[in-house]
Amino acid sequence: MLVALQLTAIGLAAQGAASPHPAGDAPPVARARFLSEPPVMDGVVLTDPVWRGLAPISGFWQTRPDEGEPATQKTDVYLGYTKDAIYIGAVLHDDNPKAIFAASGRRDADLEASDSFQVIFDSFRDRQNGFVFGTNPAAVEYDGQVTKEGNSGQNSSDGGSFNLNWDTSWSVKTSTADHGWNVEMMIPFKSLRYGPGETQTWGVNFQRNIRRNNEVAYWAPLERQHNLYRVSQAGRLEELKVPPQRNLKFTPYVLGKASRGGALAGTDTEGKAGFDLKYSLTPSLTLDATYQTDFAQVEADQLQLNLDRFSLFIPERRPFFLENADRFSVGVEEEVELFFSRRIGIGSDGRQIPIEGGVRLSGVAGRTNLGLLQMRSEGLAGVAPRNDYTVVRVDQELPSRSSLGVLLVNRNGDGSHLLPNADDHNRTYAVDGRWGIGSSLRFMGFLARTETPGLSGRDRAFRLAGAYSTERWTANSSYTEVGGEFNPEAGFLARTDYRKFDGYIMRRIRPENLWGLHELRPHISYRGYWDFDGFQKTGYLHVDNHWEWQNGHEVHTGVNFTREGVADPFPIVSNVVVPRGTYDHAEAQLVAQSNAAAPLSAEIRVNAGGYFGGDRLSFRPAVRYRRGDKFSSELSLSHNRLDLPVPNGSFTVNLARVRLAYSFSPRISIQGLLQYDDQRDLLATNLRFAWQQSANTGFYLVYSEVDDRRVGVIGEPRREFIVKYSRLFDVLR
Repeated sequence: MLVALQLTAIGLAAQGAASPHPAGDAPPVARARFLSEPPVMDGVVLTDPVWRGLAPISGFWQTRPDEGEPATQKTDVYLGYTKDAIYIGAVLHDDNPKAIFAASGRRDADLEASDSFQVIFDSFRDRQNGFVFGTNPAAVEYDGQVTKEGNSGQNSSDGGSFNLNWDTSWSVKTSTADHGWNVEMMIPFKSLRYGPGETQTWGVNFQRNIRRNNEVAYWAPLERQHNLYRVSQAGRLEELKVPPQRNLKFTPYVLGKASRGGALAGTDTEGKAGFDLKYSLTPSLTLDATYQTDFAQVEADQLQLNLDRFSLFIPERRPFFLENADRFSVGVEEEVELFFSRRIGIGSDGRQIPIEGGVRLSGVAGRTNLGLLQMRSEGLAGVAPRNDYTVVRVDQELPSRSSLGVLLVNRNGDGSHLLPNADDHNRTYAVDGRWGIGSSLRFMGFLARTETPGLSGRDRAFRLAGAYSTERWTANSSYTEVGGEFNPEAGFLARTDYRKFDGYIMRRIRPENLWGLHELRPHISYRGYWDFDGFQKTGYLHVDNHWEWQNGHEVHTGVNFTREGVADPFPIVSNVVVPRGTYDHAEAQLVAQSNAAAPLSAEIRVNAGGYFGGDRLSFRPAVRYRRGDKFSSELSLSHNRLDLPVPNGSFTVNLARVRLAYSFSPRISIQGLLQYDDQRDLLATNLRFAWQQSANTGFYLVYSEVDDRRVGVIGEPRREFIVKYSRLFDVLR
């Protein structure tokens, strides 16, 4: 039945035709105007004489639901600048203002579920990188950093990325009125990076979302497979006069912590202070320094289930490592990452290791991206030695969305966990490149080698890949090898000692007047892993179709054909061992999502079929409820029932998660995260109150509790209460 559905959707391909649109025309041009005085930042645009003196930027084009058609609602954007900042005023007309809504008022909240407005600046005009600023009617501050067009095509694998965790200092005000809603943004030049010269031309694009009809429209028109991050097709902002950067920001913090339980016999208290420093050496090159680095305000990691034999990936959340993080990135995301900043200051068991401090130099010199990171972590008895980390990254931007780069990662330890005088170091060397051909095709790859005392032989890894994307088709393929002695200790490997081939092809179909559908996306993908003796470790063939309706509902109907080759027995849970063997299976897959913009929405993911010689039912529902833009909640469950032909092979594993958030204002919020993993009988609680002043600075109260209930664990639950205050001082204001 599922396969028939896929073939039916593929058969509809002949009915779908791309709409005519102006995306292939010359990009639009806007001219910046100097403002003798800044506008009043009150969220009201039309009554401010500063804005009335500027010509509006208008004419937005849809990518959905009706690609190539003018936006259904008029948008006027006013853009000017002073010697200190860029100002954007937007009047978002709407003939049904009562239908305007915001899903959340929390910083960096998802803008896809709201009426929203975003802008991207390609401030180096390199047509690959940019800075995004966005908001919704609740005046959310949403910002992020785009690298190499940030996976600007759906299901793209061309290596770009979007870093939502990047935060900077700026402000926004909004208001609603009878004509629609208004936005005023103030973005200091100090919060941006740009090249030399006083008068500049930047890339720019604007995006408007009208949620009630799931409309997405852009000022510089784009084809359906692209999004705002496609800066190579952005419009131009001309006649912008930028100031020389005089930027010195000092951010000290003080912290108090009380801990009890776990291995502690009583209550342990600690006071701590430190600082971060940011200095602009040039408008495009920044030096950051940190001392007694602390990340107490960062939200707790999500627990994950591991019902396989490979390493799980936990993303970086710590602010110091997030700015320009993608500049240091080489490899395959979540699979072969040659530098992974979580290796600094976090032990293999997840324990925090104090970081003494470090420096980072990052930015652009001409068309060359530069990155230098030097960090030192303290030693922690029984967990990790004292380590010094050095990362050097140079990446040369080339025409036609191309680049060539090198990477060096070095870890030097004090050898305290080894025999006396033992050599304790690890190095990774890599070269990587990308080559764009036209607007649709790109090739990329890397070659890397590691150096570790005691390891030699197959200490290399490489990857070659190609990606193709048009309005109707997306396809990509790659070949990867990772040697058995390849050992990037300051990186991340999901698995090692393998050859891998993968491929993917998808067709986009926008049928007319068919069951209210917006788009069909039939696709087939395959990935296979083999060791160097030809033994296949994993095979995964996926046949699927995504059915997306105009009202925001979506269903994925798929079938998977899998092979798992187990060369060495492994424990899938504590008392169940999967024996050696090759296991071939098929399973059905179903994903259903309701309209995420509704106050109550739901999602369910089901996999049912064979698994390591037996059967598995994976059932993962999630329910989300929000009330206005203040309160949001989510309840999710991962329920896995397995029946394997081994002793104790019938068992159930669950992971439950409750997330609550209330925003008193865009900068004052309280969040709660409660997680329970019955595989480890572990209950984790994290409560976080934040009163932010600018970016990640402000006042924080954090309470964490980890209750490990496994047999043999001695002591009461580990509890920790933290009070932290940080303040940003703009020294050269």
